[in-house]
Amino acid sequence: MKKIELFEAHGFKDLTFSNYLVHESEFMKVINFNFKAGQKLPVHSHDLEGELTLTILEGEGEFLGADGAAMPARPGDVLVSEIAEPHGVRAITDMRVLVTIAPPI
Repeated sequence: MKKIELFEAHGFKDLTFSNYLVHESEFMKVINFNFKAGQKLPVHSHDLEGELTLTILEGEGEFLGADGAAMPARPGDVLVSEIAEPHGVRAITDMRVLVTIAPPI
């Protein structure tokens, strides 16, 4: 087992979102993305099989999808998606997001 104090280990950047590799194994990858208000991870997809989750730890924003789709994203919200399905995130306030990808890419 290992413990990571995520809020201590990883902060925010002014010019672009920041990412921090929390964990990677042959089974999964866990990444923390931090967004200042107004920053976003553009809608994208991967031509692979697998699933991902985006979990809002702090702040508010929107989960983004294909064709301009947007859903509110608040602390405790979890988006579950196929990796091949278009996905993204936009921060309304400073926002911390934990992403899990399985299998890892």
